[in-house]
Amino acid sequence: QARAAAHAHRALSAWPLRPAAQLPGKKSPDLGEYDPLTQADSDESEDDLVLNLQKNGGIKNGKSTLEEVQDPDSEVEVEVTKQRLSESVPDGYPAEATGSLEQKAASSLMPYLRTAVFLLTMVISMILVLVCAFLIPCPPRDLHNTWNRNLGQEAGGALFPLELSDVNGDGLPDILLSFTALKNASVLGVSRPSVTVMALSGMNGSTLWSSHIPEETRSVQCKGLTLTAPSEPVCLVTGTSKFLSLLHASSGKTIWTLSPAHLPSGTLAAPAVMLPDLDGDKVGDLVVLAIGETQPDLCFILVSGKTGNPLGGPVKYSINGEGKLIGPQAHITSRGAIYILFGFGNVQAVALRDLFAQARNRDSFPPVLQREEPEWEKRRSVNLSELIDIYSGGVEFLQMVTASDTNCSNLLITTKHSLTLLRGEDLEPRWNLELQDIHSQPAPGYFSADQTLDFMVQAQSNDNVKKMLVVDGKSGLPVWSYDLPCHIQESDALSVMTLERKSVFLFWADEMQPALQNLEPGPRNKRPGLHHLYLLHPTFPTILLDLTNVTDTVTASAIGINDLQKDAFYITMTTSPTSENQPGLLLVSKLGLRWAMLTQSRMVPLMETTPKVSRGEVRRFLSRLKFIDFPHKF
Repeated sequence: QARAAAHAHRALSAWPLRPAAQLPGKKSPDLGEYDPLTQADSDESEDDLVLNLQKNGGIKNGKSTLEEVQDPDSEVEVEVTKQRLSESVPDGYPAEATGSLEQKAASSLMPYLRTAVFLLTMVISMILVLVCAFLIPCPPRDLHNTWNRNLGQEAGGALFPLELSDVNGDGLPDILLSFTALKNASVLGVSRPSVTVMALSGMNGSTLWSSHIPEETRSVQCKGLTLTAPSEPVCLVTGTSKFLSLLHASSGKTIWTLSPAHLPSGTLAAPAVMLPDLDGDKVGDLVVLAIGETQPDLCFILVSGKTGNPLGGPVKYSINGEGKLIGPQAHITSRGAIYILFGFGNVQAVALRDLFAQARNRDSFPPVLQREEPEWEKRRSVNLSELIDIYSGGVEFLQMVTASDTNCSNLLITTKHSLTLLRGEDLEPRWNLELQDIHSQPAPGYFSADQTLDFMVQAQSNDNVKKMLVVDGKSGLPVWSYDLPCHIQESDALSVMTLERKSVFLFWADEMQPALQNLEPGPRNKRPGLHHLYLLHPTFPTILLDLTNVTDTVTASAIGINDLQKDAFYITMTTSPTSENQPGLLLVSKLGLRWAMLTQSRMVPLMETTPKVSRGEVRRFLSRLKFIDFPHKF
């Protein structure tokens, strides 16, 4: 039996073994992946060998004969195996238990870690939401679609275009205006004029600030001013005589005032003109035009935008011309040369570098004045006069118009009977349109789809009828026209840009004769002396929208943009009819355009179209309109 057992043991040792499928926690240190305890052997020869061992008495009482009698070689192998097993297993733990405990510990911690990370993320998110909701102020929404503000009795002072600029930082343009009102004198018991500059909130019409000035106001300018180092919002007020002052836009407090001693024999003829920095203090400067007692005598004065002091002496000229004062306006050519345009019934130009040289009495120039424009310089007179003739003959309006094909603005010149567009680079005419009795400044806007500015023009057709035209900016030909009844005084048309890069045009006229169709059907009473605000959109050229109406005299108007809501609002200044002994009331009104178009506008068909435009189609289109601010020059 011992010999048979030894023979069987040798046979087992020489038998080729296959690695068994590894189970968790059981790994043999000797044979890599092989573990004889987990080997599921299905080989028939192995089964036969086990049976033979049992038959020959290889196992007795649960013990193998291998344990009783062993070959010396097998004893050495067993000792080596035991030594290796003892080295690979930690003290007190079996080899298969070590890996199992580590995996169970790691797997049991993962759900807790995931839960902790999730809860921490939720807590941080809730804190951020609360901070945004309660601590960070949200921009105010313009919920006032319309309001009216009565400013009291006006005394017939000088009126100027309204200025819209955000002075209180709420993101909505506010209204800056000046008016002459009657104020009761406490001692004499009589009324005397009082000139007030006032800022009204564009949100609700409340007074933000007001300031009294010593003379009537010619203009209030707030947009595009860089007259303070920190770029804080400021407003420049120009009077009708000798008053020029810079104010804080947020409070109305004075920053500086030009001393009247610098205008000993003249008065301010026009609003001041913004210039680049000329004296090296990193703040933009100004030029003002003053006229003497006789019209041909005039002078230019350069003024520091930082201190309000003159930059040198006055530069005097004697010009010939009759008619309306034009300018002054600053024009920058494609080469960067700066010219000041002005005139009386005509348009002339003087180089800013020439004004600077005479005012400072020196030939050295700052970097901004180093450039010249050859196409302009060759137009000087034969005697090399400093004045350049640009246009002569009954000029009523001069406008700078942004050109789509160059970085130099074109010049739009309006006379009583014509409209002329000059190229800003060389002053050559691009087109000329003959009209009759143009009585207001053209309104630039995008009517055609060529991305070139077009112009809405108002011309008097005959008594109590005015012709409205839209002139194509590229060809100079009318692309839309209509005759409207009008008894209202001269009032400029306005335009506002939409997100589709088309403009809507707004203008005043009397009630149209065709029956009005309401977007919300309802009766409407017809009253005499009613002036209506109409809107024209290029998508529907055969339809006008009647937005609102007034019985008072419209003296000024302006359009503001609400960037947050992509909406626009229309500001109107009106005066009530005056009697012989009683002055009228001054009223400022606001009208939200989108609200007016969708709730109270009425369709005015100008002609029959096929297919007919329905109210529903127009309403759906108007509900999608979004207005944006486009700073085109004019």
